[in-house]
Amino acid sequence: MNFARVKGTVVSTVKLECFAGEKLLVLQPVDEKGKEVGQELVATDITRAGVGDLVFYETGREAAIALENTFNVSDATVMAIVDSVHREGKK
Repeated sequence: MNFARVKGTVVSTVKLECFAGEKLLVLQPVDEKGKEVGQELVATDITRAGVGDLVFYETGREAAIALENTFNVSDATVMAIVDSVHREGKK
């Protein structure tokens, strides 16, 4: 899974039937320290995340399986809103 920050939403009145009723978000991938990495992407959202939220998302077939209609073409799906991240100290 990958971390990202929600940057915005996508509104589309014409889309594939498999995306009917699905919320689309613009994500900026971030590393484990919150630094932006890579390019923004659009992902479906099953969590009701909002702009500014830290989320983790999955890509590939796992992204499609998370949606109600598993026979869709989703390439990325937000799986969870991250409340906090705790790291174990190095020994």
